[in-house]
Amino acid sequence: MQKKQKGLVWFRNDLRVNDNESLTNAIDENETVIAVYCFDPRHFEETKFGFKKTEKFRAKFLIESVTTLKENLEKLNITLLVYHQKPEGSIPEIIAQNGINSVYFQEEWTSEEMEVLENIKLKVPDSVLFKASYNQFLFHPEDIPYVIQLIPNVFTKFRNQCEKLTKIRPEFTVKPLFKENLIANETIIPTIQTMGFTDFEMDSRTAFPFRGGEKEAVKRLQNYFWETKKLSVYKLTRNGLIGADFSSKFSPWLSNGSISAKTIYWEIVKYEQKVEKNDSTYWLIFELIWRDYFKYISIKNGNSIFKIGGILEKNYDWKTNQSSIKNWINGTTVEPFVNANMIELQQTGWMSNRGRQNVASFFAKNLYLDWRIGAAYFEAMLIDYDVHSNYGNWMYVSGVGNDPRDRKFNIPLQAKNYDGESNFQKLWLQQKLF
Repeated sequence: MQKKQKGLVWFRNDLRVNDNESLTNAIDENETVIAVYCFDPRHFEETKFGFKKTEKFRAKFLIESVTTLKENLEKLNITLLVYHQKPEGSIPEIIAQNGINSVYFQEEWTSEEMEVLENIKLKVPDSVLFKASYNQFLFHPEDIPYVIQLIPNVFTKFRNQCEKLTKIRPEFTVKPLFKENLIANETIIPTIQTMGFTDFEMDSRTAFPFRGGEKEAVKRLQNYFWETKKLSVYKLTRNGLIGADFSSKFSPWLSNGSISAKTIYWEIVKYEQKVEKNDSTYWLIFELIWRDYFKYISIKNGNSIFKIGGILEKNYDWKTNQSSIKNWINGTTVEPFVNANMIELQQTGWMSNRGRQNVASFFAKNLYLDWRIGAAYFEAMLIDYDVHSNYGNWMYVSGVGNDPRDRKFNIPLQAKNYDGESNFQKLWLQQKLF
């Protein structure tokens, strides 16, 4: 008689049940499936740059996302075990206690994640299979027209070739397991307080007034596409600064995998068939390709994306002036437009794309500060922090990445073009005007 197979799904940045390859494979290949998520204490510690890796805004969004994941998995008759400890501490124990044959997880390639995986493998029998899948891309790594080391250093070349030669794969559909699959679960999802933060109410001025989790991501997709049809004007409004609807706001859910790039893509295709196809519908796909590109750049270049010289290994005379860094963080620089954006980030964990480009350019090109300090601050504060996009964008703006033109933003002109009546600056600097 064949032994019953037992699978464990290890969730990291793929906190969803729809279009989740690891979860789909686990259900297809096993009679019993359990799931685990670890709030890794290292993700909430201080880095060498003096900031927590994760501050309160992303921590709260993450807790909400894991809470929804647990509910959605229960509907599939799968138990989610949640631990506030290192994965290499809990996962080997779960494998041993439950007789797990295979572990399913999303492939990650940055050094910290790879080290955690190797530490887990050292603590479990060789007979346990580890099955990774690339489930965070629009263009799957097996389908792109490049070997990784030949991915071009200019985005346009990458985009043109991929659009021409790569088909987007269909979404994975998930089915429930038998009812008796659920196991006893005494684990508890940590609160914001147990993570070391004081609970808070979101600032009413925020441009991101949403909660974490797959349910909220799908709700936003429905609203932005079908209820308001804002997708039709995305390209015209995406450089806005105030309110929830100037851009899609999908990035926080994408960053922790509460929704997949493919789900958004196929919904755009549906929208183009049923409503309209225009520059705006294409532009959201264009932005998803940028997201992919930074992931591929980080696969190609490894830890170089965290080095001061970036992927170009350029030598600039970077400074670490503490007073300048504090002025930038607290919104007390000589540039009101920079200040307004930095206060918005400090108070809400959100900043527009236009704001990010300006404050990063000011940090690196005006103040000549070590760009990695700015990137580390963004890592702490941004609800939608994604390691590849964050470091990719910071390198790009700082002249050590994928910008062939090495531009410097004219901040007063940017403020005039995008905040002509100073409404955004008034919104965030009002307390400083008195």
